[in-house]
Amino acid sequence: MTKDKKERGGAAVTASPAPASSTGTTPLLGKGLDIGTANIAAAAQTPDGGVEVTAERNAFLDIKADVYSKNMLTKLKVPYVVHNGNLVVIGQAAFELANIFSRETRRPMCDGMISPSDIEALPMIKLIISKVLGEPAAPNENCYFSVPAESIDADNNVVYHQGLFEGLLRKAGYNAKPINEAHAVVFAELADSDFTGIALSFGGGMVNACIAYKTIPALTFSVARGGDWIDKNVAQVLGVKSSKAAHFKEQGVDIRSPKTREEEAISIYYRNLIHYIMENLAVRFENGQDMPMFPDPIDIVCSGGTSLVGGFTEVFQDEFAKLNFPIPIRKIFRAEEALNSVAKGCLVAAAIGE
Repeated sequence: MTKDKKERGGAAVTASPAPASSTGTTPLLGKGLDIGTANIAAAAQTPDGGVEVTAERNAFLDIKADVYSKNMLTKLKVPYVVHNGNLVVIGQAAFELANIFSRETRRPMCDGMISPSDIEALPMIKLIISKVLGEPAAPNENCYFSVPAESIDADNNVVYHQGLFEGLLRKAGYNAKPINEAHAVVFAELADSDFTGIALSFGGGMVNACIAYKTIPALTFSVARGGDWIDKNVAQVLGVKSSKAAHFKEQGVDIRSPKTREEEAISIYYRNLIHYIMENLAVRFENGQDMPMFPDPIDIVCSGGTSLVGGFTEVFQDEFAKLNFPIPIRKIFRAEEALNSVAKGCLVAAAIGE
């Protein structure tokens, strides 16, 4: 295995090797694209059979185009583009600037879908996708991209969202194919279990769930709560902006043992989110008409940026123990590269044609 190298904010991440091509040297054509509310990540195979993941925060910040602002961004070495007469900073740099100047970043996506209220959402997300995905390696290269499942607690237009990104990627020269976000996690993380188990993707806008048996999804759904839901509620009870709440969350919090008022609020909402998704999963297991009969206990794998907080797995296990889950579970674990699982699973699907 290659040694993992992780760095947020648009840098490449070398992950564990993918299956080599028939020649042993030429990369398989195909890319995986995780279109998340908080982050966008693209996965591609490298010539040596590894996987390279490039990620960028899915956010932007517009600044008045005057001489002072241009000089400031140049001095800080912050890259920007000019759009509709404004200076626009995208990605991690936008998030950092927003915290410095006590502003909220603008988000191209809201609750797991393209934002319906921001007219700049589509051109900004095109810029971010272009940055992480790059050009096709060959005409009509396969690109499997993640789409959320229908939510059980919100009315979301998945059809429009899926069609929008299919069109965007095809115009960029790709053969675009959608795959359910949590189903992609099955491909990335459950190979040792014969692609059988429960995959959960804890994203910024929602949590997606997939129950799979030997790669085949038996049930997929999502809940309209995620990292943004935690940030919004923490911000409300603390009287701060959501970007500041997100900053608290990403500064090394351990939700098993909160030490400050801010950490206590984050821990409370994390526990609520985990309990909520597992409670709904148990109900759907009990009410499902076509659920597979699992002959052995199965695993639950968690992924996504919202699962990266300290103590996540232990708190998940605590909350799971409070439920009377209808089937036996062997192991609950977090993906080793939780932020990259969806992109890597999309790549696997692209390489094998699902």
